[in-house]
Amino acid sequence: MSRPTPLWRTVLNDLVRRLESGEFDGRFPTDRELMETYEVSRHTVREAVRLLQDAGRITRQPGKGSRVEGTFEQPLGTVYSLFESIEATGATQDSAVLTREIQTNSLAAGILGLDETADIFYLERIRFASGEALAHDRAWLPGQLARPLLDVDFTHTALYTELRKHCGVGPEEGVERIKPTIPHPRHASHLELAPGEPALEIERRTTARGAPLEWRITLVRGDRYNFRAEWKAEDTVVVPRLVAG
Repeated sequence: MSRPTPLWRTVLNDLVRRLESGEFDGRFPTDRELMETYEVSRHTVREAVRLLQDAGRITRQPGKGSRVEGTFEQPLGTVYSLFESIEATGATQDSAVLTREIQTNSLAAGILGLDETADIFYLERIRFASGEALAHDRAWLPGQLARPLLDVDFTHTALYTELRKHCGVGPEEGVERIKPTIPHPRHASHLELAPGEPALEIERRTTARGAPLEWRITLVRGDRYNFRAEWKAEDTVVVPRLVAG
């Protein structure tokens, strides 16, 4: 004989459904409002809300109620700009520039198909979405091409936008690899992550006019950003392959 579904589970399931449908726009109902909506006790409501909080779906704010924790979702299979993707949701994307310089970097030079002593343009930023840390972004580009970017204010703009504007070029093709990682403590502190807390590492290599354009490594908070891939049954099956690292 099956047991009846606990009231808190019924409330929780419906709240998850409403969250996923986008019914709550930032503000989450108070305990009193939930008690009236579902006609249940405060204990039942608090158990459901506690589980939502433990799952990272909402955040309790003392004296202000609860807030819905939004997660940005990025479709795969196309070249995208993090700046444009975030701003398209209605959030504001700003950056704190840590480094913007011409340097020598033999590893980056090799990836970009340059001599190991060639000038490399390097840009390191902390990316914020509506004031909260979202990503730690490092990009390397050929210095001879990207030198005009030294004078660009990257506080509120996209690298690709400025590349096209000042250098007359943008990415045409690219490869991106995504994997979970434990960030270096310095990088974790930039993202406001606890020591040992995982993140997503996105390595991107793009080309333009048949030549390497960019090598980029971005660390993204996994609790605030995810990716979506779509497929159909008739799509060609891609067999996995082993890669170094």
